[in-house]
Amino acid sequence: METPVKFDLHMHTTVSDGTDAPERMPERAREAGLRLFAVTDHDAVKGCRILRDALTEADPAFLTGVEFSCKDEQGKYHILGYGYDPETEPIQRVVRTGHGFRMKKVRARLDFLKTEFGFTFPEEEIAALFMLDNPGKPHIGNMMVKYGYAPSKEKAITEYINKVRFRSEYVRPEEAIRGILGSGGIPVLAHPAFGSGDELIVGQEMDARLKRLTAMGLQGVEAFYSGFTPKIIRQMLDFAEQYGLYVTAGSDYHGTNKLIPLGDTGLDDAMPWPDGLHRFLEEVRTRTMYGGKIG
Repeated sequence: METPVKFDLHMHTTVSDGTDAPERMPERAREAGLRLFAVTDHDAVKGCRILRDALTEADPAFLTGVEFSCKDEQGKYHILGYGYDPETEPIQRVVRTGHGFRMKKVRARLDFLKTEFGFTFPEEEIAALFMLDNPGKPHIGNMMVKYGYAPSKEKAITEYINKVRFRSEYVRPEEAIRGILGSGGIPVLAHPAFGSGDELIVGQEMDARLKRLTAMGLQGVEAFYSGFTPKIIRQMLDFAEQYGLYVTAGSDYHGTNKLIPLGDTGLDDAMPWPDGLHRFLEEVRTRTMYGGKIG
């Protein structure tokens, strides 16, 4: 690609834990100067289906996306999927599995807050919570603030919600990768160096992780990400070159739920762009996109 295009391939809507409705994302993308964007809601493709049917040629180019929360015996992973067909069974199967696990965790967290701290909520609030597409910790945290149990959503999560200990069920990474590939998509490891909490994954640990995931069919890494230092970016680019992986870039925008601007991917200072990024953009040009053209 001769001319760099501003893009952001990692953002969340109200379908998961963002604060902007899917229908608002084209406007947000234009405001941020994006020519290409992807919505990557947690364990959900509903937002992509909404956007697919609503976009016009006047909007930035849109690529379907998703982010699956995964775990196996070796740790936790967030697997992004791009360019898949949201109507196909392989991706829908993983969405159903991830959604089921997510709802179980919400119930367990509410039970914990009631048992350990005596925090209770009106039945209509709980019913509204379970009516959401993919409720999570931010939604419970906001509810705690509303009823005076915590001064802020962040403190609600760190001082109360994160204290729950239960046997969580997760989508396995091979399931997510298989589902994405089976629906014609590209599986990419999200924010690779950032693990659970403050965990930092680099060096030999990252190398071992990528060996396992590429054997499962992983095709790319999100080497550019808000919060990554130049050193982390450089290491991820080296790994991408070593394993022949695509390179992507994303902000992890959540609206007002996180202080991360749309388009904050770390790409502004990255010139020339790495080969893996050029190859990824050339590959997605061959796939179905919606809205306008990349350029």
